[in-house]
Amino acid sequence: MNQGLIPYRYAKALYKVALERNCTKELYQLMGKLAANFASTPSLQEAMCNPFIKTEQKKQLILTAAGIDNNVADDSVATATLNDFITLLDRNKRIAFFRDAVLAYIAIYRKECNISTVKVTSAAPLTPEASERLRKLIAAHKKGATIEYSESVDPELLGGFIVNIDNERLDASIQNELKQLRLKLLSH
Repeated sequence: MNQGLIPYRYAKALYKVALERNCTKELYQLMGKLAANFASTPSLQEAMCNPFIKTEQKKQLILTAAGIDNNVADDSVATATLNDFITLLDRNKRIAFFRDAVLAYIAIYRKECNISTVKVTSAAPLTPEASERLRKLIAAHKKGATIEYSESVDPELLGGFIVNIDNERLDASIQNELKQLRLKLLSH
């Protein structure tokens, strides 16, 4: 996913600082929480772009979204690095790019650490055997990559499953097959 040049440059700089401070993985975990909260709470991004919300309030929102309690002493290097990053973005009037920088950092970290994301969506919950078989096939396909695996159920698929591996997609759902059949019938 391309978030733009400015957020990417900030994220790349953040990654380099995290490397120097030996906290890339911890920062990646914080960024994962932030990305999930930005996705589930669109008003969080609206707050970042709102010029009437003070910087300290934005910083508190970010820390809360990252799961950091500002009332509890947290002397982790990752938290300090995140605080420094927020301060840098604010000082450069780039806080509105925070969400995109978070997503860019996640992408950079995954690329540098050879991590692939896999999302399996099925019409019904997979059996443990089917899930394990699918995981083995994906691991063989991604040779040596670390896999971040998630499963979800979507009854609208009617049957079958969809596998998204990074930017690849295998759609073996009945819904897709019906759609393909409909397109063939319409083209004749």
